[in-house]
Amino acid sequence: MIGVDVGSGDRMALGVLTQYRMATTEQMHQMIAPEVRIEQTRRRLARLRVEGLVDRITLPQAGRTRVWFPTPYGVQLACEWPELRGRRPSRTVSDPTAVRLKAGHTLTVTETALAFIEDARRRGDLCRPLDWICEVHHPLGSGEAVIPDALLYYQLGPTGGESGPMLRAFVEVDRATMGPERLAAKLTPYQRLHRYVPAVPGRRPTFQEPGLEEWRRRYPLFPRVLFVLDGTGPAGVDNRISALRAATRPLTPCLRDVPVLAAPLADLRQHGPCAPVWRPVHDPDQRVPRTGRETRQA
Repeated sequence: MIGVDVGSGDRMALGVLTQYRMATTEQMHQMIAPEVRIEQTRRRLARLRVEGLVDRITLPQAGRTRVWFPTPYGVQLACEWPELRGRRPSRTVSDPTAVRLKAGHTLTVTETALAFIEDARRRGDLCRPLDWICEVHHPLGSGEAVIPDALLYYQLGPTGGESGPMLRAFVEVDRATMGPERLAAKLTPYQRLHRYVPAVPGRRPTFQEPGLEEWRRRYPLFPRVLFVLDGTGPAGVDNRISALRAATRPLTPCLRDVPVLAAPLADLRQHGPCAPVWRPVHDPDQRVPRTGRETRQA
């Protein structure tokens, strides 16, 4: 009898790299096999490279850190699997030059995902590596779309014998490479997504039968919006959250009911994303956990 787990570790490694675009050796180890020695992860990645499924570059400015990414063959193979069907990454991800130029932001997105995944393991919640989906396309019509850095699925641990609630979030990772106003401008497309109703050929919405918003086809509730801030100190964080707060004032009442939270990546690493480290952008003096239950910081 052939063991059903044969190749499952390799499959997970390739699936993670395909979905996340790229990751360092250490990130891959923490993502797929933190319970074993990192040498096993290195051997696994080396084997996948020999098989032509993944490749790597070295970042000399980061202590010669190795960054792994899938090859076109690896992407083609992984995207045939049910768990990754319809999640094809951008074509440029398998080009070493593009990987090098995109490494700063993409690796920070991967590091943000790890903060959620590792916290879920500690807390007994459910957030697996493939529950973090990068750059999901949400159409707005006329060829426009909202494409968050990631879409997060996070299920709280069971209570009273029942599974905990599923929390969904659009995640935007900011490395302070753009001004606060440009960061805040990212809220406007989410407002448009909240109210966007695609046209149905041959049918016009009426008062009695209004059209269905596009997001309702995917989610029972509009996902909360999380801004993860990196690359700046406390003053820079305050400036960016102030800009986000100003951008929420003209939003529609519907989107004002959607939690929009911001937190420094350093706080997520130190305390965990479920700790009260998030600042609601409409009331940044508050500190709340990502679950939405508000608490004030002493």
